[in-house]
Amino acid sequence: MSEKPEIVIVGGGPVGLFLGICLIKQGTDCLILEKRKNPVPDSRSLGIHPPSLRLFKQLDVIEPFLKAGLKIKTGLAYNAQTLMGTIDFESTCPKPFNYILACPQSETERILRDEFLALAPDKLITEAQVFDLHFDETSVNVFYTHEETSKKIKVSYIIGCDGKNSLIRQKADILLEGKRYPDTYIMGDFEDITSFGDKAAVFLPKQGMIECFPLPNGMRRWVVKTDMYYSNATANDIVELVKDRINFDLSVAKNTMLSSFGVQHFIAESFFKDSVILCGDSAHVVSPIGGQGMNLGWIGAWELSKVLSFPESKLPLLKHYENAHRKRVIKAAKRAELNMLLGRKRTFPFLRNSVLRLMLNTPLKKKMAHQFTMQGLLPEQEFSTA
Repeated sequence: MSEKPEIVIVGGGPVGLFLGICLIKQGTDCLILEKRKNPVPDSRSLGIHPPSLRLFKQLDVIEPFLKAGLKIKTGLAYNAQTLMGTIDFESTCPKPFNYILACPQSETERILRDEFLALAPDKLITEAQVFDLHFDETSVNVFYTHEETSKKIKVSYIIGCDGKNSLIRQKADILLEGKRYPDTYIMGDFEDITSFGDKAAVFLPKQGMIECFPLPNGMRRWVVKTDMYYSNATANDIVELVKDRINFDLSVAKNTMLSSFGVQHFIAESFFKDSVILCGDSAHVVSPIGGQGMNLGWIGAWELSKVLSFPESKLPLLKHYENAHRKRVIKAAKRAELNMLLGRKRTFPFLRNSVLRLMLNTPLKKKMAHQFTMQGLLPEQEFSTA
């Protein structure tokens, strides 16, 4: 590969690393600049949906994910304590990836980083902080610090995979459009003391939704809808909310991760401008309820890599990519909004629960399973070799 690549990716998280792997495997040289030294140490984003698994299969990186993750094949829906119905991903979704894979983000980043370094050992620079961009007609000068030294590299394209507060997006003067929702949540990973095994469960008591998903190594993620933002959340807050709403005692379970979050939906006014391209959360932020954000980033990266590997003029293809991916993001955001709506506090939840019970016990549950697993966000021909 050339000493100075055509493309610099800023951000070596799950989306940036995945994009780098896609580009390298398609013969396009790239360099990743990542400000952190190591992958994230905790679980964070964990749901890997079937479209992403199929892309991992095409990239020949699926095996380490299957080894590290846990397959969720069934979802259970309760009101406060009574089972309303089930969604069976195994029988309703296309094989071979007829499940959601729960894999902590720490493992996801480790696997993708190892794969990228195996392909291009000298193309990931960690502890590299980008601080400025200078543009000319056909390229961009990227200024960054590494090992206490300021450095510069000139490339044809810089791709921002640096999150929702993207410096690259700001330097390119690309605006974000969208809104913040009033919804707030608290989540934590606890030792699994339930009897659910490898099944996910969603509870819909009148006080607001509770979700719990199995994790590898005998852990379970709990997500609780709250009436306010918990700025200094504790494990006991989740314990009390779960006890109050569904009468389940988490107090004896070990807690390893805790986080409070609000919900927002933003999308960049453009996914590219001159030599700058945005991917992942730098281009679009959707509600994390439903676990679509990281997967949307991978789908966008896959499509973008094909454009950037094309030898001719890329502008028409970039426009087509943006139009197609923007539609995916809007569709995913609407699905997330529905998930939030169903989980909000209800004084009289009978009607909502009756409708859900009907859907979960009729052929409509197949459509629910497909939407929940992000089916249909890529054309089927993308998976012809899966």
